[in-house]
Amino acid sequence: MEPHKHCGRKCFHKGSITITQHERLSSLLGFLSPLQLHAISLLLKMVLSNDYDLLNPPAELEKRKHKLKRLVQSPNSFFMDVKCQGCFNITTVFSHSQTVVVCGNCQTVLCQPTGGRARLTEGCSFRRKGD
Repeated sequence: MEPHKHCGRKCFHKGSITITQHERLSSLLGFLSPLQLHAISLLLKMVLSNDYDLLNPPAELEKRKHKLKRLVQSPNSFFMDVKCQGCFNITTVFSHSQTVVVCGNCQTVLCQPTGGRARLTEGCSFRRKGD
């Protein structure tokens, strides 16, 4: 990639905004700094890349949205079966558990709470319930 003529920076985006369009932007908006022009061009690229079917959005975009702002509301939490690494006992654990969960047989810690999802202990295997 070659640097822009108006600011000397390299442009790291690909696609619809070209260097000639950058030059056109700089001539139209001459009162803006080169950094502001670069930010505007990146914003335009971002707006054009978010062009998708609103009735059938991609699954990864829906998963990133807030649980109440999805097309169909669904929680981020789930229940899971966690297998103890010592005695292979299976315990049902909530994904966002706010307490330490220990194995019923050997008292080994299975998961510890964090701010959001509970962190599983290394070596513990799990399977999501309900699917």
